[in-house]
Amino acid sequence: MRIIVVGAEGDIGKAACEELGSRHDIIRAGRSSGDIQVDMADRSSVDAMYMKCGKVDAVISTAGTVHFGPLAEFTEETFMLGLRHKVMGQVNLVLAGLTSVSDGGSFTLTSGVLDRDPIRMGTGAAAANGALGGFVLGAAIEMPRGLRINVVSPGLLDVSVPRYGEWFPGHEPVSSKRVGLAYAKSVEGAITGKVIIVQ
Repeated sequence: MRIIVVGAEGDIGKAACEELGSRHDIIRAGRSSGDIQVDMADRSSVDAMYMKCGKVDAVISTAGTVHFGPLAEFTEETFMLGLRHKVMGQVNLVLAGLTSVSDGGSFTLTSGVLDRDPIRMGTGAAAANGALGGFVLGAAIEMPRGLRINVVSPGLLDVSVPRYGEWFPGHEPVSSKRVGLAYAKSVEGAITGKVIIVQ
């Protein structure tokens, strides 16, 4: 398969590429790195990415910016950051990709643990994660040409602990290997409309 991985240079993206790269042709995409550059929050940038890549069999998104901070200090703009980038960015990848992904292909989005196991200062991320789960559930019943869509919801990755561990007190890290397998399950399996939890 030809698979676009958006956010391939992040910890989650690397886990997905590590698992799928030995069996498939991976096109790495990112805002400033990879084989092709794309800004998910800009629909014209997403359209240009698909135009350049041509037909693909699967799209994986492991990207998306959110604001972390105390709830009392959130503004409409800081809250919208996560909705615009993490949610609408990934929605853009799906909407723009409906005609670029081969029959029977798939989209795999990424949410995270915070909508089911919250942390302080993580309200923006929790809202974005919940929205992505709802989008996948609704979109799955309307996907054309046998296309499938799922969202992987991983806990804190083991490799991310040095940078983010102090934000997640008491959370048991998940292995990058298991996170990679979740993307393989979505891409190579047959499920659709699922939140694939890795905890």
